[in-house]
Amino acid sequence: MFDLHGAKLFLLDMDGTFYLGDELLPGAAEFLDFCRATGRKFTFLTNNSSRSKSDYVAKLARLGVTVTEREVYTSGDATLAYLAENGFSRKLLLIGTPSLEAQFEAAGYETAAKDPAAVVLGFDTTITYGKLTCLCDAVRAGLPYIATHPDFNCPVPGGYIPDTGAVIAFVKASTGREPDAVIGKPNGTIARAAAAAFGVTLAETCMVGDRLYTDIALGACGCGTALVLCGESTREDLAASGLRPDIVCENLADLYQALVAL
Repeated sequence: MFDLHGAKLFLLDMDGTFYLGDELLPGAAEFLDFCRATGRKFTFLTNNSSRSKSDYVAKLARLGVTVTEREVYTSGDATLAYLAENGFSRKLLLIGTPSLEAQFEAAGYETAAKDPAAVVLGFDTTITYGKLTCLCDAVRAGLPYIATHPDFNCPVPGGYIPDTGAVIAFVKASTGREPDAVIGKPNGTIARAAAAAFGVTLAETCMVGDRLYTDIALGACGCGTALVLCGESTREDLAASGLRPDIVCENLADLYQALVAL
């Protein structure tokens, strides 16, 4: 059983956990204050690789919450950590937004190398048929193929837009190949990378989120999990899922109170 009192790092989902649209959810700001006051670390963990850290910092600032870029960790960050840990060449074909390209280039990677040694697929809201063709050609040629995260859809006001998982399915239909590695939630790679970035172990790390199939399923890698019921998932969903978070709370205010009571 995960020791909530011993948690040194909280990985916080954003939409549906910390805020909903443009409104902070109950206890959001207070939870961060509690972490800071008690020496605990936190970082906002997101699968969305289409935006930069500064985009998230700016949104949180608009909601009245001040965080640093270090306190935001994306699947793009985790992918860079994965590439470095596994000794990948700096020559890549990256399918991603200009923001993701800039992040990789700042880390020393070529993102449109003429002779790439690997292909990285991110959430690319600027994707074109030409990009899809280049991606499929590279995958078909047998290059190592990494995807930043597996989400099929990204929620937007009024509905959803296709996310990286939908492009993974497109590529498989064309080439017959799945990615060699998928980095983001619910895959443990992103949790291990975030824990390492903050100098803690998975056993000292707790994922807090509202989605069972990404946030809570991440617990299979060895981190703790806290489900909040202020977003997507309900108690009925939880009962039907077979997943068992270490703690179930109504919101971050409830989790804060549980920590104070320990």
